[in-house]
Amino acid sequence: MRILHTSDWHLGRSFHRVGMLEHQAAFVDHLIGVVESESADLVVVSGDVYDRALPHVDAVRLADEALSRLAASRAKVVLTSGNHDSAQRLGFGSRLIAAAGVFLRTDASSVGSPVVLEDQHGPVAVHGIPYLDPQALHEPWELPARSHEAALAEAMRRVRVDLAARPARSVVLAHAFVAGGLPSDSERDISVGGISIVPGSLFDGISYTALGHLHGRAVLGETLRYSGSPLAYSFSEAGHTKGCWLVDLGADGVTGTTFVEAPVPRRFSTVSGDLEALLTDPRLDAVTDHWLQVTLTDHVRPSQPMERLRTRFPHTLVLSFAPDGAPTAGPVPTAMSGRSDHRIALDFIEEMRGAPATDDEADLLLDACDACADDPEADTLLSTTTSGGG
Repeated sequence: MRILHTSDWHLGRSFHRVGMLEHQAAFVDHLIGVVESESADLVVVSGDVYDRALPHVDAVRLADEALSRLAASRAKVVLTSGNHDSAQRLGFGSRLIAAAGVFLRTDASSVGSPVVLEDQHGPVAVHGIPYLDPQALHEPWELPARSHEAALAEAMRRVRVDLAARPARSVVLAHAFVAGGLPSDSERDISVGGISIVPGSLFDGISYTALGHLHGRAVLGETLRYSGSPLAYSFSEAGHTKGCWLVDLGADGVTGTTFVEAPVPRRFSTVSGDLEALLTDPRLDAVTDHWLQVTLTDHVRPSQPMERLRTRFPHTLVLSFAPDGAPTAGPVPTAMSGRSDHRIALDFIEEMRGAPATDDEADLLLDACDACADDPEADTLLSTTTSGGG
């Protein structure tokens, strides 16, 4: 049996206000192509199909298209819900959809009831474990602790009870933070009381475990892997290679694995330097079409930096400032008595920028202070007496 392992689609997600749906649709096209070109028999999707519990209608439309095309392909599909999904919404109509060869596992009560498939070597029991909320399951499952380890340990106990009763190879889908994986900035924290990591030993003896939740691909063992997300969703993932695992399951277990890279719609890069250098450095020609995170090191914060950066780097999304040689900030004065609102604002500008406000900026700040004051004349008079005028 040839298995294609993917996860964490996060349909409907935006990246710094840039919609990703077009790129996600391109991944769906790629996925269907891989199913056919690599003769995949089973596609497993290990959670976080959507980016939010109430997905946008366009995200739902793309999910519907993806599942319809997979149902029409040569492969069977087992899909579980993740911590971003609404289990009830994602699982709606699951019994009807199963008739098309797409099996949705979103309810904790289904844990231990596998999808049983056949190949030339006999049966394969596919156990889809949805994201398990330890708080919600603590009482009904009589867990010894409110932890992800306790919830997954009970889930795997139920899986092993089933496997003990049938001579079959096993595939498990789990959406969790398993020890050995590396998080990125785009995952939602699932810690309960500060505890989120579960040991990989929970999955010992399983023919193949397809993990979801972490967005970077990872090999925690020959039979224990994260596929990662198909697209980068944070600048911390700029160095990731995205895609899916292609896993060959033989008579006695995994016989081979290949990582199939996904298309990259636009690359991510991070750059730093003073503004004029960034705008003129010929070495940066290679990243002019990338999504960029830029850190400016100018000692004095330049005027309109984002607008100027986008004249050369139109896809600059994140801008921060870390001035070279900037003095360590001193204590913020707490005594405000005798200082006008205008003076405080001017001091703040100078502290943040490293240079005083211009006359035009000072006049604008004075107008702003006046607009917020009960007595506009009071601030003008205080500013004049304490600082010689605005």
